[in-house]
Amino acid sequence: MVEAIDKAIKDRTHLLIQAGTGTGKSLGYLTPALLVEGPVVVSTATLALQNQLVEHDLPRLAAAVEPVLGRKPTFAVLKGRHHYLCMAKLEHADAEAPTDTLFDDASAPKAGQWLGEAGRLGKQVVRIRKWADKTQTGDRDELDPGVDDNAWRAVSMPARDCVGAAKCPYGQECFAEASRVRAREADIVVTNHSLLAVDMLAERHIIPPHKLLVVDEAHELAERVSSASQAELTPDAIERAGRRARTLVPPAAAESLAEAADALTVALADVPAGRLTDGLPDPLRQAVTLLESATRAGLTAIGDIKSDDPDPVRKQQAKAVLDELSTTAQRLLEEDDFDVAWVEKSDLGAGRRALVVAPLSVHGTLSQALYSDRTVVAASATLTLGGRFDTVARSLGLPVAAAEAASGDGWTSLDVGSPFDYPKQGILYVAAHLPRPMASGLPDAAGEELLQLVRALGGRTLGLFSSRKAASQAAELLRAKTDLPILLQGDETLPILVRKFREDKSSCLFGVMSLWQGVDVPGDACQLVVIDRLPFPRPDEPLAAARAAAADAARPGSGFASVSVPIAAVRLAQGVGRLIRSTGDKGVVAVLDSRLETARSYGTFLRRSLPPFWYTTRSEVALGALTRLAKAEETA
Repeated sequence: MVEAIDKAIKDRTHLLIQAGTGTGKSLGYLTPALLVEGPVVVSTATLALQNQLVEHDLPRLAAAVEPVLGRKPTFAVLKGRHHYLCMAKLEHADAEAPTDTLFDDASAPKAGQWLGEAGRLGKQVVRIRKWADKTQTGDRDELDPGVDDNAWRAVSMPARDCVGAAKCPYGQECFAEASRVRAREADIVVTNHSLLAVDMLAERHIIPPHKLLVVDEAHELAERVSSASQAELTPDAIERAGRRARTLVPPAAAESLAEAADALTVALADVPAGRLTDGLPDPLRQAVTLLESATRAGLTAIGDIKSDDPDPVRKQQAKAVLDELSTTAQRLLEEDDFDVAWVEKSDLGAGRRALVVAPLSVHGTLSQALYSDRTVVAASATLTLGGRFDTVARSLGLPVAAAEAASGDGWTSLDVGSPFDYPKQGILYVAAHLPRPMASGLPDAAGEELLQLVRALGGRTLGLFSSRKAASQAAELLRAKTDLPILLQGDETLPILVRKFREDKSSCLFGVMSLWQGVDVPGDACQLVVIDRLPFPRPDEPLAAARAAAADAARPGSGFASVSVPIAAVRLAQGVGRLIRSTGDKGVVAVLDSRLETARSYGTFLRRSLPPFWYTTRSEVALGALTRLAKAEETA
C-alpha cells in the first residue's frame, strides 16, 4: 500500500485503494505522506477515525520517523467553525442562549432570571466561560464534561454567520482562525468529509493549499457532498430569521417574513410527504415566492456591513440566515432538472415539516472540484462492488468508460487484501429457506430463526436491522424467550450500549443503520452478526428514487441495478465487516433474507462484494458452528 501510494504521488495519478480491516490502513497512507512537500490533507468520515489518527497513529508515527527525517513531523486537526468557541458569541451568550428555545429576542430574561430549561443552559454557559479562560484551542471536543447542543450554539459561530476576523472585535483571539493558522503550518492536516465537501463547494478557500489529499472511508464521500449541497426551508427557520432581523429591517419586511412562515406552515400541512415529481404545488410555490420577496427586502434593508459598524456580528448573523433562505427559495423556484425536491414530515414530537432540495447527482461536482491541482488517494475497506472498482469510481466522479476517460483524470486501483483468513475464521449463512421479506418489521419465521441462532451461541450477538420496528420486535422476542441481556439501540447512548455489549459476553445488541458502521468489538464478545434483510434504500427515499428514475429514463430497467443495488452492497459489506476485527476472531454472519441466495439478478453481485467467508445455506451448519463456539467458551 505504501509503495502504491508513493508511486501515485510521483506519477501524479489518482489512486483508489481497498484495504481491509486490520491492514494498518492509516499507517499505510500516512507514511508516504510525510515525504510530500507542504501540508498533506487527510479526510475521514467519522469522528472515531479522526480521533484515532490524532491521538494514536500520528503521535506514534511522528516519534518513529524523527530519527530518519531529522525532525518530528507536525499535525493538526481542522474542523468547521461551529466546532470552536466564539468569543464574540460568548460575550452575548447570557441573552442569546434561550433565544431559539423558549423566548424571542425581546423577551429573553437576563442571566440569573432563567427558569427550567433556560436555567440549565445558563449553568452550562457559565461553565463554558470558566473553560474559555484556560483553553488553548477552543475546540468543543476538549470540553469535559461536555454541554448540549443548545448551549454550544449559544457560544459558537457557523461559518455563514461569521463577519470575518478583520471586522470582528475578537478577531485577534479567534480560535477558529488559530486552527487554520496551525493547519497551514502542519505537515499533516486531519479534517472530515463534511468540511472537505464545503471546501469544494466554496472553491477550495477553507482547507490550506496542498498537493496530496487522502480520503479515508472514501465510500462515504459522495453522500457527504450531497448532504452539503442539500438545503431546506422550515417555518421555524424562517421565524428565527425574522427574530434576528426584527430590529434591523423595517416593520413591513419583518411582517412579510412572518407571513411567509405562516404560508409555509399551511402549505406543508396540505402537501403529502414525498418527492415532488411535477414541480412545486401551488400552495408551496406561493409560500416560497412570498419568502423570496421578503428575504430580498430584508437583505436590501440591512445593506453592506462597514468595517466601523458598531454591531457587525449581529448584522452578519441576520444577513447570513436571510441570504441562505433567499438562495434556497430561488433554487426551489427555478425547478432545475438537476435538483430533486421533496416534503419531509415526521411524527416524532411536534412533528418536523420541511421542504427540501438536493442535487440529483454530485458526480459533476466531484469530477470538477475534487481532483484538480492535487493527487487524490481514496481508501476504504469497501471500494470494490461485485469485485470491481468501477461503481465506486463513478460515484466519486472518476471516468470509467472510454468516452469519459478521454477528458478525465487518470487513475489506478489496488486491492491490498486483508490479513484475515476469512474462509477459516467465519461463515456466511444465508437462510435461503425463509420466505422473501415483504411487510415491514420482523416476520415470524425470521424471528424464530434468530431465536435458534442466538440460543445456540448463548448471546454475543450483534443484530443489524432494517428498521426500528424490526429491532424492537427482535428485542421483545429474545427478552420473552431467553434470560439473556438484550441491549436495544435507543435505550441508552450508543457508546454505553457498545461498552456493555463488549463487557458482558452473554448479551445481545440490536439496532439499526448507525450500528452497521463504526462498531468495533473484536474478540469473543461478538461471534454472531445477524442481518434481518438486504439494506436496499426504501422506495420512499426521495434521492434514491429520483436517481433510479433518471437511470431508468436513460436506459430502461437499469434504475434498480445502478442505484439501489450498489447502495445495498456498500451497506451490506459494512454490516458484515462487524464480525471479523482481528486475526483471532471467529464467528458467523447470518443473513435472514433469502434473496441473497435466490435473486439471480443481484444476489451473486452482493455476495462478491463481501469478504470471502465460507458460504452455506444450511441452517444445521450454522447452528453447529455456533454450538461449538459456545462450548469452546465454556471450556476456556
